[in-house]
Amino acid sequence: MQNIIVFGASGQLGNCLKKVAGERKIDYIHFLPEEEADILRGDLLDIVFEKYKPTFAINCAAYTAVDKAEDEVDLARAINKTGAANLATHCKAYGATLVQISTDFIFKGDVALPLTEEAIAEPISVYGLTKLEGEQAIAEILDEHYTIRTSWLYSEYGNNFVKTMLRLGADRDEVKVIADQVGTPTYAIDLAEAILTIITAGKKAYGIYHYSNEGVTSWYDFAKGIFDISGTDVKVLPIRTSEYPTNAQRPAYSVLDKAKIKATFNIEIPYWRDSLKACIKKLAAVQ
Repeated sequence: MQNIIVFGASGQLGNCLKKVAGERKIDYIHFLPEEEADILRGDLLDIVFEKYKPTFAINCAAYTAVDKAEDEVDLARAINKTGAANLATHCKAYGATLVQISTDFIFKGDVALPLTEEAIAEPISVYGLTKLEGEQAIAEILDEHYTIRTSWLYSEYGNNFVKTMLRLGADRDEVKVIADQVGTPTYAIDLAEAILTIITAGKKAYGIYHYSNEGVTSWYDFAKGIFDISGTDVKVLPIRTSEYPTNAQRPAYSVLDKAKIKATFNIEIPYWRDSLKACIKKLAAVQ
């Protein structure tokens, strides 16, 4: 019997997986509470893997506070590297396949070309470095894994750029948004659909894949899209990265090439503005 377990189930991707699994009527997926499934505690993982005997484990647990990571290096590394390695070790022991979520932040972002899975990883932040270390640890331990790198994740759940912009737009006459960082937003519902498609496809095409929505945009244009689609009357001013200093550096260009995941799993990826419209419509419906 197939069993899927999800770590980090209370985050935005975990919640999106729960929603999509419900819509697909996948009843063999288990969303584990953090107190039951701490990826840093081998004793708890022993209990979880023995209890569920999973065929797949999805790791949505991560340290994602990009700027704080510069000061909390040990904690970021523990969660993003050691935690991932712990899951890979348990998956190997129990014959399970691991689905690991990674990030565009593993790239330096200094070349304006879509990044393939073979592109050289040169992280410029602690967050990016520890996520790359997690990828590498998994690959050393476990052959049976899908590592999915994504970017600019948002949804109706948790804290994200879309919800922040809608909140600021409701309170201010103008907002300043960085215009010289380029990438692609990813609607976490679409990513959840892709993950479950990979799991249910029955293929053993293990390895690294890239997934974001289609298209290319800047944070400035992303914000403009949010306000245009939501009908929010606010002035958006473009600024340079140098005008908004942060603790951690971000890639200037991190558009992910999705050719591999589309060809391997026959996945159709929505255009970023179309997915943004769907998300904003859902957010408006619950207000």
